Amino acid sequence: MARGGLIIFDYLLDESEDMHSLLLTDSSMLLVGGLQNHILEIDLNTVQETQKYAVETPGVAIMRQTNRFFFCGHTSGKISLRDLRTFKVEHEFDAFSGSLSDFDVHGNLLASCGFSSRLTGLACDRFLKVYDLRMMRAITPLQVHVDPAFLRFIPTYTSRLAIISQSGQCQFCEPTGLANPADIFHVNPVGPLLMTFDVSASKQALAFGDSEGCVHLWTDSPEPSFNPYSRETEFALPCLVDSLPPLDWSQDLLPLSLIPVPLTTDTLLSDWPAANSAPAPRRAPPVDAEILRTMKKVGFIGYAPNPRTRLRNQIPYRLKESDSEFDSFSKVTESPIGREEEPHLHMVSKKYRKVTIKYSKLGLEDFDFKHYNKTLFAGLEPHIPNAYCNCMIQVLYFLEPVRCLIQNHLCQKEFCLACELGFLFHMLDLSRGDPCQGSNFLRAFRTIPEASALGLILADSDEASGKGNLARLIQRWNRFILTQLHQDMQELEVPQAYRGAASSSFCSSGDSVIGQLFSCEMENCSLCRCGSETVRASSTLLFTLSYPEGSNSDKTGKNCDFAQVLKRSICLEQNTQAWCDNCEKYQPTIQTRNIRHLPDILVINCEVNSLKEADFWRMQADVAFKMAIKKHSGEISKNTELALADWKELGSPEGMLRCPSIEELKNVWLPFSIRMKLTKNKGLDVCNWTDGDEMQWGPARAEEEHGVYVYDLMATVVHILDSRTGGSLVAHIKVGETYHQRKEGVTHQQWYLFNDFLIEPIDKHEAVQFDMNWKVPAILYYTKRNLNSKYSLNIKNPIEASVLMAEASLARKQRKTHTTFIPLMLNEMPQVGDLVGLDAEFVTLNEEEAELRSDGTKSTIKPSQMSVARITCVRGQGPNEGIPFIDDYISTQEQVVDYLTQYSGIKPGDLDAKISSKHLTTLKSTYLKLRFLIDIGVKFVGHGLQKDFRVINLMVPKDQVLDTVYLFHMPRKRMISLRFLAWYFLDLKIQGETHDSIEDARTALQLYQKYLELSKNGTEPESFHKVLKGLYEKGRKMDWKVPEPEGQTSPKNAAVFSSVLAL
Repeated sequence: MARGGLIIFDYLLDESEDMHSLLLTDSSMLLVGGLQNHILEIDLNTVQETQKYAVETPGVAIMRQTNRFFFCGHTSGKISLRDLRTFKVEHEFDAFSGSLSDFDVHGNLLASCGFSSRLTGLACDRFLKVYDLRMMRAITPLQVHVDPAFLRFIPTYTSRLAIISQSGQCQFCEPTGLANPADIFHVNPVGPLLMTFDVSASKQALAFGDSEGCVHLWTDSPEPSFNPYSRETEFALPCLVDSLPPLDWSQDLLPLSLIPVPLTTDTLLSDWPAANSAPAPRRAPPVDAEILRTMKKVGFIGYAPNPRTRLRNQIPYRLKESDSEFDSFSKVTESPIGREEEPHLHMVSKKYRKVTIKYSKLGLEDFDFKHYNKTLFAGLEPHIPNAYCNCMIQVLYFLEPVRCLIQNHLCQKEFCLACELGFLFHMLDLSRGDPCQGSNFLRAFRTIPEASALGLILADSDEASGKGNLARLIQRWNRFILTQLHQDMQELEVPQAYRGAASSSFCSSGDSVIGQLFSCEMENCSLCRCGSETVRASSTLLFTLSYPEGSNSDKTGKNCDFAQVLKRSICLEQNTQAWCDNCEKYQPTIQTRNIRHLPDILVINCEVNSLKEADFWRMQADVAFKMAIKKHSGEISKNTELALADWKELGSPEGMLRCPSIEELKNVWLPFSIRMKLTKNKGLDVCNWTDGDEMQWGPARAEEEHGVYVYDLMATVVHILDSRTGGSLVAHIKVGETYHQRKEGVTHQQWYLFNDFLIEPIDKHEAVQFDMNWKVPAILYYTKRNLNSKYSLNIKNPIEASVLMAEASLARKQRKTHTTFIPLMLNEMPQVGDLVGLDAEFVTLNEEEAELRSDGTKSTIKPSQMSVARITCVRGQGPNEGIPFIDDYISTQEQVVDYLTQYSGIKPGDLDAKISSKHLTTLKSTYLKLRFLIDIGVKFVGHGLQKDFRVINLMVPKDQVLDTVYLFHMPRKRMISLRFLAWYFLDLKIQGETHDSIEDARTALQLYQKYLELSKNGTEPESFHKVLKGLYEKGRKMDWKVPEPEGQTSPKNAAVFSSVLAL
C-alpha cells in the first residue's frame, strides 16, 4: 500500500499455502516466508519473483536481518542463521521443543520466547532463551513473570527487553539480569487478546494491536518522533456522502458537477440556441520550457524526462487571455530543485547552453554539426580533456597578427605550444564549417609543468561535474598562454632542418612579437614613509580589473564609468609592506604604477569571482541604463514606465544616431571603444569613446601622433552559470574583414557567438550585455584601431622538404636490420597529384564511457580517447612503387590503457624508447612530414582515412583523399572491410593474426588501381555498379567473412616486397 492507503499492486503466490512473514531487505527487495519449504524474493519495482530459496526446516514464521545474518524462526521451535548472499545455513539454534512465538536480535544477543511440549500439549515457556552470537551458544535463560508472546529489544540507554503477553501484561527487563515483578505494566485492550506488538524506529513509541482491530500507542512524550527522518502521514480522504462542500464561485476551475441537479426533460437555461452562441474551445497550454530544453528527438518523436513540476495527469487551463501575458523575466518556470535556489537556470538562452555531441553506432558520421553552425568558420569539439579553453583559442585565432605570427613559427621542441597552436590555426583555416579538435595542442599543454603547477589541468571527473571555477580557470589560462607564447617566440635558436621559420617577417633580434603586441611597459614606484623612493621598470601582458572598495555597500547607484575602473586598475596604487634599503627593514610603502608604453592589444581579466564584484557590475549596468533613458528621452520619474509612444519618439530622424531599443540598453556597462592618452607627466587619461566622439575629436589615427589611442572591443569571454551542466565558457568575437574575405568572399565585420562547435552571428549589443544571474564576464580583448596595418600579415609555410629526409630513431636498440622503410631520395620528392598509400594504427588512452538505456540500447557518453601509435606512408608510383618511405612508431609519454594488439599490431614496449626495437619518433616529427605532403598536394589512398586523420589531428582537403571504403560502397549499404575487399578483388588474405600498417597501405593502393581498372578511370560508372552489386551479393552469402587460409598469400609474399628486401 501507499502512505495514503491506496493499494499499489496485488501479487498472487501460486505455490504458497499460508504466508506468515515478510522482510524488506532494502528499498526494493522483499522476502516472503510461510508454511512451505521455500522463501521467495520479490522485486517491488518489477513486481516479479527474482529468487526462490529452499528451506530445509519448513515453516518460516518470523524473519529478522542484521549486518551479519538472516534469522529465520521456524514453527518447530528452531532458529536458523543464514548467509546474506547465498542464504545457506551458517548456524542453527534449537530454542524450544514445542513451537516458536517470537524472537529479536540486537548487537551480539538473540532473545526468543516460545512453547514447550508437555504431556497435555503445548505450554507457554516462562524462560526466555538468550544466545550469544559471538560464541554461538546459549547463555543463562531469563525467567519472566508473564506468559511471553511477543518480545522486542528497546535499545535506548540500555539493551532493555519488552516482553508482552497476549492478555495485555507488559514487562521490561535486562536480557542478562533478573526480572523484577515491579516492572510489569498492563495494556487495556478493547478485545480479549493482543495480536501484535512493535517498537518504532526511534524507540520512542510502542504500538499494540488487539483482536478487535484497535491500535494502542504508548509514548514517552506528548509529540514523539516515530522515525529518524519522518514525513507527515498521509491519511485517506473521508467519504463525503451526507454533506456537500461549500462552493467558491471565484475559482475558475471549480467543477460544476459538484452541484446536484434534478433529472428533468425541460430545456435548461444554459442550453442556448446555436444562433446565440459561438464555440470557444480551450487552447492547449504551452509545453513546459524545461521539457523543450531537455528534449531529445528520434525521428519526429521527442523524448524528455518528466520535470515533475505538476501533479500527474493534471494540467491547469488559463481561461483568461491576460493570464498568459507576462514578462519572461518576472515568471520563471518551476524547477525540480527549487525555485528559490536557482531562479536563473531557465533564463539561459539555448544557444548559450553547453553543447554536447550525441554519439551513435557510426560515431560522429551521422551527427549534424551544420545544425549548430551554418557559417564557414570552424568550431572546436568539446569532448577532449581540458577543452574548456576552446573559446580562448578562437579569440587568439581571430587576432590577425597573432594568427599569422603563430603559423609562421616552427621550432625543434617536441612539446611547443606555439607550434601546436600554429598547426591548429592551419586546420581552422582549411575547414569550411566542419569542426576541428585541438587534441595535439591539449596534449602538449598537459606536458608543460607550469600548467600543472598553476592548476590548469583538470581531471575528467572535475571537468564533467563542473567542480572547477571556470571563470578563474580561464583567466589563469589566459595569463599562462600569453606568457608561454612570449617565451616560445623569444627562443631564436632554430635548427637547420627548420630554417624556414626564421625568415618570417615577424622575427626580430629583440623582443618577441607577442611582446610587441601585448606587452605594456611600466614604472613601479615604491615610496617609503621615510621619504626614500625606488623606481623599477617592468612589463605585463595583461591587466586585472581592480574594483573600488565598498562598491556594493552604496545602494544608491553611484555612477562609475568603465574607463575610470580601467584607469584605476592600470595605474594601480596600493599600500603594502616592502623592504626599504634606507631603513633596512620592512616598512609600509605606497606603491604606484605608471605607464611608459601602451600595448597594441589590451587584455583585461575581469576577476568577477564573488558576489561583491557581481553586484558592482549589476549596479553599474542599472545606473548606465537609467542614464541612457535620460539621454534619449529626458528626465523620467523612477516610478513611471515609458509608454510605447514615448519610445517611438526616441527613434525619430531628428537625432544623428539611431536610438537603441530598450532591450539593447539593458545590462550594458562595457563600452565598445575606449580612448587612452599618455600625458607628459607620465599620467594616463582613459575615457569611454563613442562614434559621436569621433565626429567631435576627429579621426583616431590622426591623434596617435600625439599619444592618443582608441581601442575597439574585439572579444569578450563569458562564464555561463548553469548548475545542471556545470557551466561553460563562450566567446563573443568581432570577426574582421580579412576572415570574411577568405571564408565567404565578402568584406564586412560581424559579431559571432562561439560556443564550442556552435557558431552563430549575434547583434553587437549582445556581446556587452551581462546578466549577472547567468552570464558573467571573464576576459576582455581590446585592439588598437588599424592594428592590422602595422604588421605584415603574410604567411610563409615554415615546413620544408628536409623533414622527409632520414632521421635518427629515439629507440636505443633500433638497428638497420629492423628498418622497414626507405626514406625518399631527392629525385623522389612528391609532386602535386602523386599517390601516397597511408595507414595508421592507434592505442587507447582512455576507455569509452557509455550507459545502457532502459530499452537495452547503448548510449555513448564519452568516446574512447585514442592516440596514434604508428604511421606508414607507401610510394604510389615510380620504380619503387609499394615501398614505404615513412614507417614511424610514435613515442608517447601518456599512460596507455589498451594497446589493441589484435587490431594494431602494437605490443607493449614498442613505444618505449628504452626497450623498443622500432623506428621511434615524436608525434611532432611525423606530423610535419604529413603536413608537408598535404601542403605539396599529394593524394592519400587508404581505407577508413577519415578516422585516421581525425586521431592524428589533421585537416586534409577532400579532393586529396581517396578512401577505398567509399570507392567500394553502395548508398544505404554497409561499409566493407579491407580484408574482404582484398580477398574478393585481389585474391589476397591479409590481417591474419594482427594488422600491419605496411600491408594495409599497400593493399589500399592495389585496390585503388583495381578501382581504376574496373571503372575505366571513372568513365563507366554503370559497369562498376554491377561489380559492386556482385560484391554485396557475395558478401551476404559468406556473411562478410573471408574463408580460412589454405595456402595463404599476402602482399608480403608478393614480388614487390622482395624488391624491398633487395634494397
